[in-house]
Amino acid sequence: MSIPRQASNPERRIDLDWVRILAFGLLIFYHVGMLYVSWGFHIKSEHRLTWLEPAMLVLNPWRLSLLFLVSGVASRFMLGKVRLAAFARGRSMRLLIPLIFGMLVVVPPQSYLQIVESLGYPQGFADYYLHHYLAFSAQFCPTPCIVQPTWNHLWFVVYLWVYTMALAGVLSLWPAAADWIGERLAAVLAGPWLLVLPCLLFALSRLFLSPIFPSTHALFGDWYNHADYASAFLIGFLLARQDSFWRDIERRRWVALLFAAASFTVFVLVYVGVLPRSPMLRWFAGSAYGCYQWLAMAAVLGFARRHLTADGPVRRYLTDAMFPYYIVHQTAIIVIAHLLKGSSLSAASEATLVISGTALTCAATYEIVRRIGWLRPLFGLRMEPRSVGGIAQQQPA
Repeated sequence: MSIPRQASNPERRIDLDWVRILAFGLLIFYHVGMLYVSWGFHIKSEHRLTWLEPAMLVLNPWRLSLLFLVSGVASRFMLGKVRLAAFARGRSMRLLIPLIFGMLVVVPPQSYLQIVESLGYPQGFADYYLHHYLAFSAQFCPTPCIVQPTWNHLWFVVYLWVYTMALAGVLSLWPAAADWIGERLAAVLAGPWLLVLPCLLFALSRLFLSPIFPSTHALFGDWYNHADYASAFLIGFLLARQDSFWRDIERRRWVALLFAAASFTVFVLVYVGVLPRSPMLRWFAGSAYGCYQWLAMAAVLGFARRHLTADGPVRRYLTDAMFPYYIVHQTAIIVIAHLLKGSSLSAASEATLVISGTALTCAATYEIVRRIGWLRPLFGLRMEPRSVGGIAQQQPA
């Protein structure tokens, strides 16, 4: 039985559309999980499910890097269809308008409920919004000391726009850079080096930048995250048109999965304390974490290219819907979780309501927004709807 292959058009990357859809879908479950684990989040459930942490660690090292890599591929295909100035202008419109709208309208309930639950803020939302959220300064210090207004989960949009504009600046000075560097990078990554060299890159960032620059998502000074996410974005952008790279990553998918599992096992055994945390072992665990980032991405991309090639109305619908879903989902999670406080529900019942309520909120928002022309740009959609093709034709983020 023959295996279905990618569409004949090499720039119609259905597999990467599915990767992006699944990655954003997992994000909803991940952020629901943040209500229950010991890690910091805007609000917390009354339940603690620390057994979720190892499971969430399976996703945490690579889920966002993968989205930046896929965005890099999409950016490369977009740039092949329009001039550089139009590309930069179009990306700015599709990213900055939702960012500004999100910071002014979508995100504020998250910050409000955070201070209500952590500090017992007694006033209503309108008072908070007018007197605190729009203060353009750090508020409620030292606990939790929130700089407002804030972008919260929309930091992804900020970083993607910055990387895109930096790339456009380089290409304006060296128009042939993408093809010239991409061809040479693909040659360097031929064979087993495909798994080894990026693994070393992410491991070095983890070892030498992460201890000095902890994750903040504040843009300035967030150098470890920039090394991580910008590297993934550039890998996707530079190798988007290099067919040999994608064939090789599919061919080595099982090897990538095997070594990803081994790397994750080493890291998580140190994380949960099964192995003693000596300085040498911590260094080894950091290396394993960095390698796991790339190996997991390579495995996902390889299996997606092999198996996620089916197209249809579901793929086309979700490709268009995912960016509005992303904009809305975290506010929905926090509002619903807050409303369920004191309900005496079990953790399973509470989580089910949060997940289903968030999914319904995202779907309802998209169904409304996509039908109203002036709302579409506020959620990263084109002013006028059109048929959705592969990743090269429709990739809002």
